Amino acid sequence: MSAQKFASVVEMFHHRVQVSQDADAMYGRRGGEWYTLTWRQCGERARNIACGLHALGLEKGARCAILSASRPEWVLMDMGILAAAGSTSTIYASNTPDECAYILSDSGAVYCFVENAAQAEKLRQKREAIPGVTKVIWVDGEPPAGDGWMMTLAELERMGADWDKAHPGRYQEIAGSVQASDLATLIYTSGTTGQPKGVMLSHDCWVYEGEAIEAMNLLAPSDKHYLFLPLAHSFAKVLEIGFIRVGCSSAVDGDIDRLVDNLAAIKPTVMAAVPRVFEKVYNKVVSGAKEAGGLKYKIFLWAVEVGRQVSLLRQGRQEPGGWLKLKHRLADKLVFSKLKNRFGGKIRYFVSGGAPLAREIAEFFHAADILVLEGYGLTESSAASFVNRAESFKFGTVGPPVPGTKVKIAEDGEILIQGRGVMQGYYKLPEATAEALDADGWLHTGDIGEVDEGGRLKITDRKKDIIVTAGGKNVAPQYVENLVKTSVPFVSQVVMLGDRRPFCIALVTLNPETVGNWAKSQGITATDTAALASEPKVQELLEGEIKKVNQKLATYEQIKKVTVLPRDFSQETGELTPKMSIKRKVVEKNNAALIESLYQGTMAAL
Repeated sequence: MSAQKFASVVEMFHHRVQVSQDADAMYGRRGGEWYTLTWRQCGERARNIACGLHALGLEKGARCAILSASRPEWVLMDMGILAAAGSTSTIYASNTPDECAYILSDSGAVYCFVENAAQAEKLRQKREAIPGVTKVIWVDGEPPAGDGWMMTLAELERMGADWDKAHPGRYQEIAGSVQASDLATLIYTSGTTGQPKGVMLSHDCWVYEGEAIEAMNLLAPSDKHYLFLPLAHSFAKVLEIGFIRVGCSSAVDGDIDRLVDNLAAIKPTVMAAVPRVFEKVYNKVVSGAKEAGGLKYKIFLWAVEVGRQVSLLRQGRQEPGGWLKLKHRLADKLVFSKLKNRFGGKIRYFVSGGAPLAREIAEFFHAADILVLEGYGLTESSAASFVNRAESFKFGTVGPPVPGTKVKIAEDGEILIQGRGVMQGYYKLPEATAEALDADGWLHTGDIGEVDEGGRLKITDRKKDIIVTAGGKNVAPQYVENLVKTSVPFVSQVVMLGDRRPFCIALVTLNPETVGNWAKSQGITATDTAALASEPKVQELLEGEIKKVNQKLATYEQIKKVTVLPRDFSQETGELTPKMSIKRKVVEKNNAALIESLYQGTMAAL
């Protein structure tokens, strides 16, 4: 392990370029074909971007925004901004024009990099609301002729190369002036209510995360890493820092629709994802096996049981032997190898974060010989604060703290975090900062949890999401919701409600594939999701499945009534954040009348 210490992300990046010049750094897609960038090429392009920003007049510490899906240029623009002594403000490619304008205005961004014409159009619509943005820089496509407000990334890089020649030594001087305490990234938390807050993360936050990833061997120089998560989010941002620190190659492509095809082409060894990805794969595999029926389904169940036995041994740090070892080889050949090939066939492990992963799903993948390491962190803690290790994982936990991070549990069960990864504060929001960071530097996460005897953290719920029924019983909705999602393949999303109510209810959305196949077998002609949701037989199906789930719960935790919604939750309706977390308050507001109807005839909440 390298003991190299760096004062800034810029210094870390320059070191990587110097020591790994001709090694593969990133893979991207252009015109449907994959291309490769070496570290030397990355260094040259990032330098040209930085110098181009100097030519435009960027001042030290000024914000430059990036509005783009994940792609190699995102990393190059980010490194160029930082090397120019600026800071990066991130915007999701899925953000609306109003949301883009809010972030640009609030952050005080002076330049904005956009991926293409569609993203540029968002800014054009809100131009009067963002007078501080003096230049919009396109990655793909050409701005309209004569539009002095916009230019291409290629033009910026050419301008930068010319500026660099005209100012010898100036690039190194400015890049070398960046300090550990300087602002590196301003990430706006999507939040579940209210306007997003700008989280200020310093260069040292990211340098620390890079050190921790290397110390844990979470990424190794020999790895081929696949990055599809949005780099506007801290989870992906910490992966960017990780592969730069370690020097492994990374395929960077945010096209989720091509995920399966890309995995087959790249054959990565490590990939991070949010639980929603694993949930979808799990439901597809299980429902597909059931639909196959007959001997195929029996073989599938046999293989999963064999895998479960092997998983239990490996969770206890033992390996199967004898007859079980032979059965597991056969199960792998008949069933598990097909699943592993969907991911390219070379995965060492996945890392799951961004939301809680149901233990049942982690155990299912492990039974299939695929290890999923769950981690935990917040944007406010630079994403990676806890993570399971390949050699010491424990399902149902998010692992121990990463090296250098401290944890303690408050009297009310809230998780508190302290360390170099913790934010400087919320941008221009001193009161919100004081609420999140106490005088001793402990970050109050808003999550409830406990630490086991091995030092591993277990998240039990969100502090503000805890349901307190009218009878005074505390219910953790995330636990029940995950139980429903892993037990009922017909469900896509579920929201449990019941705060200050006499009992708990659930709003569920349908998995169109599994419900559609079931409906067809029942002679139901409806195929549209909304039409299926209104079918009495579908409602009866879901009620029956929820009753089975209730058998695993205490009486006060049980879902007494369930209703099927006509569509899935989405970002367009404001019910999902860009990282696919459900905004409970929005869901409640959008379905207020329906919720009230489910409680009609019951005692009103006190």
